[in-house]
Amino acid sequence: MDSTFRKLDRILRQQASDEVTRQMGDPYLYARCMAEVENVVAVVSDLSRPSCRIFAGAFAKRLGLDSNSDENSIWEREILSRMEPEERNEKFLAELRFLHFLRGLSRVRRGRYYLASRLRFICGDGARIDVLHRLYYLHNPGSDSIRYALCLYGPLAFDFPWRSVAVDSTEGTVEELTPAVDGEMLSRREKQVLSLIKDGKTSREIASALNISPHTVSRHRQSILSRLQVRNSVEACRLASSLSII
Repeated sequence: MDSTFRKLDRILRQQASDEVTRQMGDPYLYARCMAEVENVVAVVSDLSRPSCRIFAGAFAKRLGLDSNSDENSIWEREILSRMEPEERNEKFLAELRFLHFLRGLSRVRRGRYYLASRLRFICGDGARIDVLHRLYYLHNPGSDSIRYALCLYGPLAFDFPWRSVAVDSTEGTVEELTPAVDGEMLSRREKQVLSLIKDGKTSREIASALNISPHTVSRHRQSILSRLQVRNSVEACRLASSLSII
């Protein structure tokens, strides 16, 4: 779980841009309105500072949250603490899959999608309830960069058969984000190289096994680290295993 969280955190921090604020106005005002109108818990994460602000709608009392708050992190720890570790990991995996899904879309289409996930929360009284989590990324216009992330948490009041889906808000269609999507993050050859790295093979041994040059192995290694946004091969193997890529 830690490697999954670190990868997601690193990707989001690299996205930050000020252009969204200039183009779209104050996201905090929007989140405050959403919390009041929909009675949800709304969270705005500023990826450039980093920080987040939690707006406690009426549903917040059910979760044991008393008031609005600010945190010096893009991760709403006060809310994440209401989930079991396995459930938090599911949240991080869903967001990683959603980011990968967005990368496959044109810039014009990315703004049409948001993430919807079913999460299990522990309420203030100890009861377990299903919560609908919606995540919106505010992209820098004309760019791949993201400045803000907006999360909405509310009670799951209708049938939601999926764990997480990418929702096209203009067409009303959904794309389920399953573990099968994880395998697309690396090419077939990169998976082969990473599997041999996991087995403890050296670059020269990998080159011999795959009938490629050591230089090509090195190039695949760098590509794997870049695609998975990790610092070294150990982290790459751990993350790829958690995502069932290898």
